[in-house]
Amino acid sequence: MKKADEMCSLQGNNPGVDVIQVKLEDLHAFKNHPFKVKKDQELFELRQSIESEGILVPLLVRKSRDGVGYEIVSGHRRKEAALWGGLDCVPVIVKDLSDDQAVIAMVDSNLHREKILPSEKAYAYKMRLEAMKHQGREITLDQIGPKSEENGLRIYPLKVEQGAFGEMVIAPTEKKISTRSNEMLARMVGESVTQIKRYIRLTYLIPKLLEMVDREELSMGSAVDISFLKEDEQYELFAVMDLEQWVPTVSQANRIKRMSMQEKLDMDQIYKVFEETQNSRREMIKIPVERIQKFFPNSYTPEKQIQTIEKLLSEWSKKRSRSKDMSL
Repeated sequence: MKKADEMCSLQGNNPGVDVIQVKLEDLHAFKNHPFKVKKDQELFELRQSIESEGILVPLLVRKSRDGVGYEIVSGHRRKEAALWGGLDCVPVIVKDLSDDQAVIAMVDSNLHREKILPSEKAYAYKMRLEAMKHQGREITLDQIGPKSEENGLRIYPLKVEQGAFGEMVIAPTEKKISTRSNEMLARMVGESVTQIKRYIRLTYLIPKLLEMVDREELSMGSAVDISFLKEDEQYELFAVMDLEQWVPTVSQANRIKRMSMQEKLDMDQIYKVFEETQNSRREMIKIPVERIQKFFPNSYTPEKQIQTIEKLLSEWSKKRSRSKDMSL
């Protein structure tokens, strides 16, 4: 397959880096890889790019621990697109990485993607945080950071000083600041520590509920509270949700969580929360603001609008009653 060989041949294009050709059948997915590879529009476009330009960025791999083939650290989507495009081999860079180094490299290479599902973030953050804690230091492929202090990372702040000739010199201070692993991860990914903890809580959800979060059918707030339920309680809750086509609100999910913590949660209690929702729906009619706002002056407050609607309905009801009386 000469065309395929030409596409994946990058020998000599990267000085100082050994790029070898590996058959697709010898490449294995990273263990517990949290990022889903789907045959969607993005993968189709990647396949087209590979067919016309070849694989421009080699996959990053390490030798499999069982000695058979290679484990992909970065490049699962490139492998799938190449397979889809009919290639037999792909260019790879082989690195000798520990489990923690491989996890960090795998996660970091995927977090830059534009679209990442909540479930992908949840497991990626969890895996990376655990790897950072194991090492107790910041790890990159090119540099090993300082040892940890109290299971965190040491940061040496910089200060600006004036040199002998009036120039400004940047020098490290002697003071050391200890930053815990979760704080460092938060800075690296642009999330708050609290938000990272919320994402990691999603890993405690049963698969069906986690899928609902990915489909945006279950809110993050409700999902986090539900994640504190025991596994069997989550299955019971999902059974009610699926049967009744019901999704708990944040306040309802919090109540269910508290009942679980008090050992008072069972199917009857779940149905009680559901029935309260049904009763409140029967008692309330919601009208979107944009549908009625155009009929009122800008000076009318929401309360004034409600009063006006009640008055008009009252007059309409009286008029309807008089019409019935006249017809008798």
